[in-house]
Amino acid sequence: MTRKERCTAILGILKQNNPNPETELHYTQPYELLVAVILSAQCTDKRVNLVTPNFFKKFPTVNVLQKGSFEEVFELIRSISFPNNKAKHLLGMAEKVVNDFAGEIPNELEDLVKLPGVGRKTANVILSVIYGQAALAVDTHVFRVSQRMGIAKGNTPLQIESQLMKVIPTEEVADSHHLLILHGRYVCTARSPKCNDCKVAHLCKWEGRKRNGFE
Repeated sequence: MTRKERCTAILGILKQNNPNPETELHYTQPYELLVAVILSAQCTDKRVNLVTPNFFKKFPTVNVLQKGSFEEVFELIRSISFPNNKAKHLLGMAEKVVNDFAGEIPNELEDLVKLPGVGRKTANVILSVIYGQAALAVDTHVFRVSQRMGIAKGNTPLQIESQLMKVIPTEEVADSHHLLILHGRYVCTARSPKCNDCKVAHLCKWEGRKRNGFE
């Protein structure tokens, strides 16, 4: 079985069990998703979703956020990991979006990564979820799951992204991003993966399955 065949089989089964995968971050507009993804770095979506309702009530648009103070932002996100840096990033992002992009969230990778707090992963989330582009964000879950299952191999997220983009059809990239994240979050977890409950275990190449009690 080639890597592409394995990838197609795995993603096909995952999609059968989750036909309409989507982000678990709550948002109603591009600005809100961008804020949520910035906050989600090294933090759970569940925690972010607890914080963002009050944040968006205080800062409903990027223009309002641009006029906010560090103290106001920090107070609202203090329960999030690294609130000091993220408060600075959010304010810097808002200022740049307002001043350089007329208040509109950019739809090009090169522009998005110019925003404070936005790296390639965050940019790809926005491009995929908001703008429907074939962009695949490689977070810790995608990085781990792809290598365990034998559909990609590399030392960096960019290497994994590059390999996945070669074996996933363009029209399937967006869903595949969510399928791999959710599989890593709830089944193929970093610690104590649930191999016996995994729908694609028979296609997995991870040797750790045996150590985890799955033959």
